[in-house]
Amino acid sequence: MIRSSFPAMGTEVVVVSATPDGLEATRRLFADIEARCSRFTSSSELSWVNGQPAGTVEVSPQLSALFTTADELRESTDGLVDPAVGSNVIAWGYDRTFSSVTDQACRPSTEPTAHWSLTTQGVSRPEGVRFDLGGIAKGWACDQAVESGMALIVGAGGDMRSAIPDAVAEIIDPWDGTAALVAVGTGSLATSSVTRRSWRVAGRKAHHIIDPRTGQPAASPILSASVVAARAVDAEAGAKAVLLHGESGLEWADRQPWLHGAVAIWDSGAVYATGSLEMAA
Repeated sequence: MIRSSFPAMGTEVVVVSATPDGLEATRRLFADIEARCSRFTSSSELSWVNGQPAGTVEVSPQLSALFTTADELRESTDGLVDPAVGSNVIAWGYDRTFSSVTDQACRPSTEPTAHWSLTTQGVSRPEGVRFDLGGIAKGWACDQAVESGMALIVGAGGDMRSAIPDAVAEIIDPWDGTAALVAVGTGSLATSSVTRRSWRVAGRKAHHIIDPRTGQPAASPILSASVVAARAVDAEAGAKAVLLHGESGLEWADRQPWLHGAVAIWDSGAVYATGSLEMAA
């Protein structure tokens, strides 16, 4: 097995593959998905979609597949995980790559996320809706790399997809300690955190996890949530939903048959997990 890493999607991507060709193919895959789905690149297809007038926009088969997955995850999380939060993410100051984000003096005026839909013609949205596919695109790329046989393990900014039966993931707490060692096996793990990408707005902390019910950064006692699932996109959505649910997040995760376990780190430093989570020996 060969291990390598490269920068993509605003993070470091770590790849384990059986061959050098697999490493290079994974690198190209991430570059292609980022070029299509980045909201920070004016030439991307997503930026073109976001710049179109309200109504239905025809999209490529690749972007359609991503939006279809996003729509399914929106339904699975009862609307808590929604790529249409893009307008509010921008309003709160995350309007450029994170390394360039600065504090804002004024609190923005935001609204709950408006409804969008998929049609046979493409993506239909009302005025003002902008999409942010960052999290789902990252998980999607991890899934595609492993499912296509390019890689055995891919990790990207908290998302991990594995084809190795005895794979174990280390969950790092917000203070850079080890919170848990989790058995992932031939599956996925994703972590959603409000501490890694934060800044200040009107003197108060803001972060990139926007609650679509309010249009504001999530107010939750959970600082970090990690979820194990079959696919990285499922784990990504599940982790975000646990964080957004707050006090009832782990109880919600335990009821979801598509999630295999979850762990949450609270603002007190306490670590809690669902009974279904398989810890590594």
